[in-house]
Amino acid sequence: MKTLFERITILFENGEVKRDAYLLVEDERISYIGEERPDGTFDRTICGEGKLLCPGFYNGHTHVPMTLFRGYAENLPLSRWLHEKIFPAEDKLYPEAVHAAAMLSAAEMIKCGTVSFSDMYFFCDEIVDATVQSGLKANISRSTVAFTPNIKAEDDSRFLESVELFKKYHNTANGRIKIDMSIHAEYSTMPASCRYISDFAVQHGLGIQIHLSETRSEHEECIGRYGVTPTVFFEQNGVFRAPVIAAHCVHLTDNDMQILAKNGATAVHNPASNLKLGSGVMRLSELAKAGVNITLGTDGAASNNTIDIMKEAYLAAILQKGTTGRTDEFNSSFFVTMLTENGAKMQGRADAGHIKEGYRADLVMLDMDMLHTLPIYDPCDSFLYCTNSSNVAMTMVDGKILYENGEFKTLDVEKIKADFKNITKTYFQN
Repeated sequence: MKTLFERITILFENGEVKRDAYLLVEDERISYIGEERPDGTFDRTICGEGKLLCPGFYNGHTHVPMTLFRGYAENLPLSRWLHEKIFPAEDKLYPEAVHAAAMLSAAEMIKCGTVSFSDMYFFCDEIVDATVQSGLKANISRSTVAFTPNIKAEDDSRFLESVELFKKYHNTANGRIKIDMSIHAEYSTMPASCRYISDFAVQHGLGIQIHLSETRSEHEECIGRYGVTPTVFFEQNGVFRAPVIAAHCVHLTDNDMQILAKNGATAVHNPASNLKLGSGVMRLSELAKAGVNITLGTDGAASNNTIDIMKEAYLAAILQKGTTGRTDEFNSSFFVTMLTENGAKMQGRADAGHIKEGYRADLVMLDMDMLHTLPIYDPCDSFLYCTNSSNVAMTMVDGKILYENGEFKTLDVEKIKADFKNITKTYFQN
């Protein structure tokens, strides 16, 4: 399959722009980018007038089944939100509910230009199935907790589920599905479980998804328990031997940031969720100066309340200016890189996250000829500050169009909505 985008404006992962360009997709990969029309015949030619072609967006931290709880637990701080509402609601989960929610989330993400996401949850078979059906990419992890001191790997049912998940699904669906390991958080694990989980991750070359210093109380209570921060706790127990994807990172110390940087970890900025739960704001300037790979995430829809990653990029940019007073510290390209290239790096996808010949054709085409985006002086600035998910005209993954001009190509959205609504009608009655 050969698809030619012609006379289109391209926004690259580093914020650079090429106007009136031609880009050719052959099967799964980008085969040509240039100013001249390539020779040959094409299965499809797409006119780029008024359009902006971007690398696909990465959602670095989410829990896709939590669309079930969108709007259910409001106006609470994280601890009460979890213990009074979310944990009891999750106790009612069953496979069909998780699958219905994951399908709805997949459709929402596709419509928002997401091409890949990193997820930490349970009932992961259902999440994998929904992802494969949708055509998206994902790094999926089974959230593990442990409260028994000196627990052994063979007695940890959640860890054993993670191992089976790896055996069944890692690098399946032509590499679209990858499996990460997971340690939910410092407050929900034990040193022993950190060690055997990280041992397995190192042995098999897997990442480890964690929640890290999301709230001040979480951070300070760890110091009370162990005399060290959560980051140091994880380092002492071998977790940073593997590539770590650390969500939130709101209350890190300078030393914590250095630990992340020297170990090649990724910090995932979740501005909307952290603000909504009153958790605080990531120290983005300091993390960037330390050399940490930083990406963007939505967290789950229960705390956001959308999984629109474009919204997170805009919010991250204006929040940084408002909280620091430094309007010129980061330009728009910094946030474009967070949304694209840094996400692919986080997920270990070496041939993705760039608009570059030979790379995977994970692309988002935006319609820029809309009331809220005109005029366009700098396409990179207009992308960050003017566009939203209504601008998404096409989402493509591995050269396959998943969404175009309001039409989902891989999903029956009306059925997905009907199934989801049937679940939610009775979910809290059980």
